[in-house]
Amino acid sequence: MDFVLDIADKFVFDYVYAFIYLKGLGSLNVWERTHIVRQFLSLFLITWAFGFMLYFICASLSYILVFDRGLQEHPRFQKGQIKMEIRQASSAMPVMALLTAPFFLAEVRGYSKLYHALSEAPFTGYTLLSVPLFILFTDLFIYLIHRSLHHPLLYKRLHKPHHKWVVPTPFASHAFHPLDGWSQSLPYHIFPLLFPLHKFIYLGLFGFVNFWTVGIHDGYFLSHDPVINGSACHTMHHLYFNYNYGQFTTIWDRIGGSYRKPNIELGSKETDTRQKEWVHQSTEIRNIEKKLA
Repeated sequence: MDFVLDIADKFVFDYVYAFIYLKGLGSLNVWERTHIVRQFLSLFLITWAFGFMLYFICASLSYILVFDRGLQEHPRFQKGQIKMEIRQASSAMPVMALLTAPFFLAEVRGYSKLYHALSEAPFTGYTLLSVPLFILFTDLFIYLIHRSLHHPLLYKRLHKPHHKWVVPTPFASHAFHPLDGWSQSLPYHIFPLLFPLHKFIYLGLFGFVNFWTVGIHDGYFLSHDPVINGSACHTMHHLYFNYNYGQFTTIWDRIGGSYRKPNIELGSKETDTRQKEWVHQSTEIRNIEKKLA
């Protein structure tokens, strides 16, 4: 993140903070590049702006190019749902950015194990190995966090707003209660505090994670892979609540007994087949909602 911060400082923040100083808001020392207050404020703004841009671009492209529009005929798809999803995501993002900025601040100030030169890797080949290690680490802990958010004490307070979208669109991907979205992002930021990771790979994985989060909400059941947790698996989670908590794989759901195989009918383009499945779903969903109420 120090690379991103340097670029933002050079082209934006040096001018912004110089203007603020000239207006008499704070001492010159506060607005120097290495001051912790300036770094925190800058990282918060970068996280907020970059996160929103990535969300809106990826979700819009996914909705236009990939999303199965037939799902909007589902009886549980709400009137004006997309606007509500965007509104919820937009209101949550500044809070999530504020809570995330301390992790980026720790990285910038040298408290992480991020490295720049390949020679700094623990051993030859580690840089490539760190990618699947990151995926496995985050997948396990997101599973544990996500499943804990379905505990009655946490579900109603934090996670229920995301399950408002029974039939989600790509714009629901970041439509969380801010503490919910932040808690599920913790493994991404904890990993480089514990394990070495190349700085540019870390930035790339940050983009990949956001892309993947949008992708599992696109309603396009491209993959029924028994290992990969794609859109088909995650749609089961939104429909039936207590299944498929994983982010990238189904491994931990299988081990934890929470895996549910996607219904093939959901991906059918035949109207009659879909409508029969939707009627069955609506009955089951109502019964689940009564238990969660």
